[in-house]
Amino acid sequence: MSRSSFSRYVALGDSITEGLCDAVPNRTGSWLGWADRLAGILDGHAHLAGRSLEFANLAVRGRRISDVVTDQVPHAVAMRPDLVSVLIGGNDLMSPTADPDALASRLETGVRALRDAGATVLLANLFDPHFAFFLKPFRGRAAVFNANIWTIARDQQATVLDVWGVREFREPAMWASDRVHLSSRGHRTLASLAAHTLGVPYAETAPLAGSDTGGIPAEHPSGEIPFRTWLRVYALPWAGRRLRHISAGDGMDPKHPVPRPVPRAVGGPH
Repeated sequence: MSRSSFSRYVALGDSITEGLCDAVPNRTGSWLGWADRLAGILDGHAHLAGRSLEFANLAVRGRRISDVVTDQVPHAVAMRPDLVSVLIGGNDLMSPTADPDALASRLETGVRALRDAGATVLLANLFDPHFAFFLKPFRGRAAVFNANIWTIARDQQATVLDVWGVREFREPAMWASDRVHLSSRGHRTLASLAAHTLGVPYAETAPLAGSDTGGIPAEHPSGEIPFRTWLRVYALPWAGRRLRHISAGDGMDPKHPVPRPVPRAVGGPH
């Protein structure tokens, strides 16, 4: 089986992998996201060889490295996937006491468990926070963490999904109004990048009809909303949750907790 041909894919992580701000058409409050879009690409690639792909997405907003290693990884291993994606760490690094080296060491235990189970691991590093003024103070931590990601990948024979240096992610249109989550365009770009990293030669994803709205007000690029609006709608509620040590994902379950066939509408190779 070639590197780009898989039969069961499980996605792990937080809100980015859950798909926040990439709305499902005509389903208010439901999200698609880069991992679901990647599953569509891989499923289309598998169909060319007479196979199909099953997909589960265990990512939940607000989750941290400890959640992935303790909860999501064992759940994934039990599913016996041949591909697992891991994108995690942003929520951890915004903690005042965050130690990027210790966090990476904790993450490596999860990657090792996945590799020991025989899965190909697509291990993402973190976006360069230089694009958002309020995230710039965390840039040094993110750089150290990302350096560790490359070491983990080398030692555990994982594949790195390298997003740090991708210039497209510096564009405001890649980010939703909250300036933290990807827009639908950003999710499509990340899915294509992930597929190319896995060796799929035709990895572009077309926008789904209505996918930028999904029955809710259209997302504006991050640079288009006034600062005061952003502060009131997004920044202050987020800061309040952090101060109270609660997460937007508390009590939430994964949206796709068990492997299932990929809906053809997600989109594959074009």
